[in-house]
Amino acid sequence: MNSKNETKVLVLSLLLTIALLGSGFWLWKRFFGNTSNPPLSGTNPQAASGSTSERISLGERILVTADTNPDKQAGVQAFAKGDFATAVTKLKSSLLKYRNDPEALIYLNNSQTDKSKYLKIAVSVPIGSNLDVAKEILRGVAQAQDEVNRTGGINGKLLQVAIANDDNDPSLAQQIATQFVKDPNILAVVGHNATNASIAAAPVYQQGGLVMISPTSFAQNLSGIGSYIFRTIPGISSVAERLSNYILKTARKTNIAICVDSKAIDNQSFKDELVKDILAAGGKVNAANCDFYAPDFNPSAVISQLISSGADSLVLAAHVDRINKALELAAANKGKLTLFASPTLYTFQTLQVGKADVNGMVLAVTWHPNAFPGNTFPQNAVKLWGGAVNWRTAMAYDATMAIAKGLQNSTTREDLQKTLHSSSFSANGASGKIEFLPSGDRNGTAILVKVQPSSNSSTGYDFVPLSDN
Repeated sequence: MNSKNETKVLVLSLLLTIALLGSGFWLWKRFFGNTSNPPLSGTNPQAASGSTSERISLGERILVTADTNPDKQAGVQAFAKGDFATAVTKLKSSLLKYRNDPEALIYLNNSQTDKSKYLKIAVSVPIGSNLDVAKEILRGVAQAQDEVNRTGGINGKLLQVAIANDDNDPSLAQQIATQFVKDPNILAVVGHNATNASIAAAPVYQQGGLVMISPTSFAQNLSGIGSYIFRTIPGISSVAERLSNYILKTARKTNIAICVDSKAIDNQSFKDELVKDILAAGGKVNAANCDFYAPDFNPSAVISQLISSGADSLVLAAHVDRINKALELAAANKGKLTLFASPTLYTFQTLQVGKADVNGMVLAVTWHPNAFPGNTFPQNAVKLWGGAVNWRTAMAYDATMAIAKGLQNSTTREDLQKTLHSSSFSANGASGKIEFLPSGDRNGTAILVKVQPSSNSSTGYDFVPLSDN
């Protein structure tokens, strides 16, 4: 082979290699994306890319892909084609096998009749970033929707729920809020979960005149955004006050350390209120800095520093997507400092992972199944889902029931907002009477629970209401 032909072959080989490498890199990016921030365990195996509309579904697509099964898939395919009879059959079949799937129950209720016989609302949850929390909220919405529709609906119309996945991402929450506002059929929204997402989305709802009721966001400044913004948990000031009183007067702690997530607006609010209450009562807040979000966060080093600085107790206030950091700190503590926590740690993950490390920890929370005697919600939840539910489910249920009650007398967004703000408005929920203050906050108080050993829990531990509630 002469030198000219050899040169041509080499050039062609080089170009082919570059093309193959480029294609391989494109495929790698397409299917694996950026792995610098791996998903939390138990998260939804779904790509984060795609348009905002692909993150919203009435029943035409599965958002909780972790719960996909043949019957559910056939049900959503039938829904997308407008074959609602088949959708009902397939979704019922799916629920017979997987009864604790809230997405399937919502889609089933959305398939009962044509859209003209529905009143439409929406819910936005962090399916991609915290699947457990997303499903907890969806169960509350689904249970309320199912109860409303089984008892005749709202003035003869059934309740329809659109689900959205916002990944607890403020930018995505804004985009989804914009989509909801643009849909004139959506009369109210249950959401968002993390306060960062709620605060980002709230101005969009306020400007668009669409009621938003967050079941879980408790940052102080959320209530000041506007008259269309509500929540079904009490304001963080009452939560912090309840815990500070216990720490100082019952536990008799005198040097309280607080570890907070600097990127969690709600827990920052919780810390601010807690510090204010502790100082006002003559207590001392340890000056040592502890930030769950810090890149050099070292649980063992933090505990050593706190003990050296004289701390006798530690309050954990982690972001909902970084509860694992708080549990790592609890493990490093080894019982040396008495533990307390914000409502964020009131979750199954705390018991399942923390176990003995969190034994004795006291939390100020918004709901417990044994705190409201005579309320049928906990028993109904067990019958529906096959197991006990938590406070996020209860507060999402309350948000949905408040909207449903409001829609009995209101058929427009503006009228619903006025109804919810009315001094005569109330609805019955998982935590008793639902009433809103002029600020949009829930009119209510927090309760205290303590982690204790329990033979009735699969984890060996449970949250138990304190007798001084």
